[in-house]
Amino acid sequence: EALGHESAVFEPSTAASDLAVFQYTSGTTRELPEAVKHTHRSVVTLMVAALYGVGLEPGDRYFCPSSPAWGHGLWHGTIAPLALGIHIAAYSGKFDPVRVLEALQEFSIDNFSAAPTVIRMIRNSGAVGRYRIKLAKLSYTGEPMDLSTWDWAREAFGIEPRSMYGSTEVGVLVVNFPGFADYKVKRGALGLPVPGLEVEVIDKEGRVLPAKHSGEIAVRRKDGWFYVKDRGYRDEEGYLFIEGRSDDVIISAGWTMSAVEIENTLLKHPAVAEAAVVGVPDALRGQVAKAFVVARRDGTGVVEDIQAFMKAQLSQHEYPRHIEFVGELPKTPAGKINRKAL
Repeated sequence: EALGHESAVFEPSTAASDLAVFQYTSGTTRELPEAVKHTHRSVVTLMVAALYGVGLEPGDRYFCPSSPAWGHGLWHGTIAPLALGIHIAAYSGKFDPVRVLEALQEFSIDNFSAAPTVIRMIRNSGAVGRYRIKLAKLSYTGEPMDLSTWDWAREAFGIEPRSMYGSTEVGVLVVNFPGFADYKVKRGALGLPVPGLEVEVIDKEGRVLPAKHSGEIAVRRKDGWFYVKDRGYRDEEGYLFIEGRSDDVIISAGWTMSAVEIENTLLKHPAVAEAAVVGVPDALRGQVAKAFVVARRDGTGVVEDIQAFMKAQLSQHEYPRHIEFVGELPKTPAGKINRKAL
């Protein structure tokens, strides 16, 4: 009945400053994830970033298997390509690297963008040689790609994987320009800033550091420098290299996890007296969470019991895949847990 009073013709009236998307951060520095409010201007901004970061062009046969619950799948897998009038493919169900290879062949995908973990899983499947895959552009984001996987992808697909780097709050900052034939890719580098952005490595006083000096990666905004909470350096040609997170954050398969949040949840388990969590290298996911636990009791089944409890309390990717029992945790003179020692 209410629809009967409405016009049959839809007339959009949307300003650039109107809200478009609420995207939630991973809650690494707060009790609960926080909504980052993106306006319709963000849609246009991310369209431009996709041109440089994913190399989207009319006629591309494009596939991004990342979930739209993650910024990569939301913006670069869905919104940006559709806004640019480019067809997309979407992945549904439990991830299977062979299924991805089948899709790359069946749909003649020539532009593929994924997390490094996806590339590692495809590599570990050992199945790539069974499929006819002709990629012209291959990009990745969410975490650094280890050099052995990078080298394998270049050999397997015949093209150089190209990184795209940014954050939930400010979007894409640094790209490796897929599709730009005259652009030089540097092995291990994130790339160069997106045109129009000022991205630098700075010290705690906000001073830009010279080449080869480590510092905080930051982007210039209207109200000053915005710290992305990663450390890195730039070389003499301006290429950016990442060295890791500047806080106690673990990035596993592209997902950002808070060590403090995992520790606080562990302490809710009746068998846990003390706990500390660090990220440890993992051949598939880049990093996984490892927990050092001072236990109130030990015995058969305690590790499985703690892991089952953590899976029920947190997301599936957040539970500690490795648990080591220790008599005590190393502490700093101030009494804080010494994660570096762990």
